[in-house]
This record gives sequence, C-alpha cells and structure tokens, in this order.
Amino acid sequence: MIEWQAIETVLLEMDGTLLDLHFDNFFWQEYLPLRYAEIKGVEAQTAKHHIVTQTRKIEGSLNWYCTDYWSAMLEIDVVELKHEISHKVAIRPFCIDFLDALRAAGKDVVMVTNAHHDSLALKMEKIQIADKFDRLITVHEFSLPKEDPQCWHEVHRRHPFTAQKTLLIDDNLHALQSAREYGIGSLLAIYQPDSQAPHREIEDFDAIHSFADIMPIAGVIDD
Repeated sequence: MIEWQAIETVLLEMDGTLLDLHFDNFFWQEYLPLRYAEIKGVEAQTAKHHIVTQTRKIEGSLNWYCTDYWSAMLEIDVVELKHEISHKVAIRPFCIDFLDALRAAGKDVVMVTNAHHDSLALKMEKIQIADKFDRLITVHEFSLPKEDPQCWHEVHRRHPFTAQKTLLIDDNLHALQSAREYGIGSLLAIYQPDSQAPHREIEDFDAIHSFADIMPIAGVIDD
C-alpha cells in the first residue's frame, strides 16, 4: 500500500489515529453532558441537547476543537473534566511499534493535530510518546483547522516537508481532502478510529485497520 522508499515525512493525527477516539467520543457525547447537568442543575437530556446543538453549529471550525471556547461557552472548566476521566485515554494497536519503525527507518515523524494545546498536553502526559516525534504541531498555533487547505502551508512553514514525498495518516476525511488539495502525495484513512464504534465505509481514500497493515516499513531499514 505504501512505497516507503519514496516517503521522507510522515504526518500523523493524534485522536482517532494514534489514540483511540473512544475517549473523546465518550467525553463529548456522554460525560460532558452528564457533568454539565450536575454542575448547572439541569436535566441530563436538556444538557445533552444544548451541547449537541452548539456542536453542530461550529463543527469543522477551529472552535469545535478549542477547549478555551467550550469552557467559556458552557461556563465550566472543560479541561478539568477531561482530567477526571483521563484514565480512559488509550493508544491504538501497534502504534508504538509503528512509531519506532518510522524512527528506525530514518523518517521525519510529525504529529499534526486539531486538538487544543490543553488536550495535547493531557494525552502526552498519559501516553508518553512525545519523544517519538520530530515535532508536535497543534493547528491552534496558527488558528486554522486541518479542514482548511491553507493549514498545510502553515504546517510547512513550521516544519518544512516535500509534499509529494509525504504521507499523512488521519481519521478525519475532511482533513485528508484538504491535504489532497494542498498536494500531499500519500494519504491514508482509519477504518475504526473509535474502538467501540463500527468500522466505517471509506471510498475516497485508502484506509487501514491498524498500523500492522503497513508495518513492512521494517524492511526499509536494511536498504
């Protein structure tokens, strides 16, 4: 699926690609509405409806991913609530093996995530994989979500890469589309970002079930 000899740089999303998206889905769909209802003294269904309505209004925008925005809008400390269930943060299968293989093969390994700085810090503290990357980039550094093709110009400014020799692996299909428009040469989606949700049907991009599907990168080391 991947011609590793032609790849110099690997860009990786965090949530749903490196980490199990179940933490985030559970937090936003279940835990946050429950705690918001408790804190504000409203019915759980009312809280859930309010959060879902606000989410739909800004989906795909930078604010959708911004904990500062949500804390201000809901008037609660969203980051503190995330810490309450941080034990649920989990890595996806074969992630560590894959990252180690990339580094051993001499690839430039960069995390590019829509996650806010607070979320990135929380998860790197729990998972301890930050040292496996040449750089960690959150799009909040330049206020453009990955759904916007201009985002990749900003990523390139901070960490130069050759687009045609770059692989992006991301569970966000809109981000993959914007990367395609920018000119990134190799793109891979994730069939099951949330381990507790069904596999997705993906038509417009090649996709993997886990990093084991592309682990033959080990053979590059001997070349």
